[in-house]
Amino acid sequence: MTSAGGVDGLKPPSLHPESMQHVSYDSSDGYATITLDRPDVYNAFNREMILEINEALRDAVDDDTAYAVILTGAGKGFCSGADVNSMPDWSGMQKEEYAAYLWGVQNVVRQLREMRKPTVAAVNGPAIGAGCDFALACDVRYMSESAVLREGFVRVGLIPGDGGGWLLPRLIGESKAREYLLTGRDITAETAEELGLISGIADDPLVEAAALAEEVRDLPAEAVRYTKQLIDPEQTFEDYCERAIEYQWECVNDPEHDEATAAFREGREPDYDREY
Repeated sequence: MTSAGGVDGLKPPSLHPESMQHVSYDSSDGYATITLDRPDVYNAFNREMILEINEALRDAVDDDTAYAVILTGAGKGFCSGADVNSMPDWSGMQKEEYAAYLWGVQNVVRQLREMRKPTVAAVNGPAIGAGCDFALACDVRYMSESAVLREGFVRVGLIPGDGGGWLLPRLIGESKAREYLLTGRDITAETAEELGLISGIADDPLVEAAALAEEVRDLPAEAVRYTKQLIDPEQTFEDYCERAIEYQWECVNDPEHDEATAAFREGREPDYDREY
């Protein structure tokens, strides 16, 4: 069985935050911010950076003081995909070696999708290729006016192998997704908003992402997390109802539910007794 933490349940070697060179992790005010940090190449990633992104996401999962996770980029870019100047020569390698590399990139998407905590992409600049997929994998997205999303794989003779061909049709519908996937055209911020792909255009999308993270932070955590797990457009209504019974049972027995309902009855703000 393959999990978000590794293959067959084996978690990859841990990277300590101080050893990360291309990603920064900050946890404060009740949410975590993961920043892709190679601004000189618009945060294009190499092999080392992919390991660091995956580790930062695992840190966020284990961080009991973080109730939401923001993904953003340093400088003027979100993530411009793979750094072509640092890619090895795949022609001399075995298929299995390439598959292992691609699995690591896919695992960023996998972790963002499977993480119980809400994730928000603050798309501050170009999000290209796998970088676009990282943004699409988040639960909510904000974009700057100059930012673009681009599934540009076909333009360089590749397929959207990191998840874009699975994600985009679910977010904007199959017909429109085919247009962008088959042409590699840019999705501007204005178009993304019209398509319902983003929650808004902002001068500083990180500010909007932080505001949403704080809003989510102040809600009953288990209710938010189970709601995220319950959202699955492909499940049948009966499957939804069965899962809803299980999740609701967990929620009604959660102390934060008791506090939320008590606060509502008493006309006051709830106090969930958290530290962050």
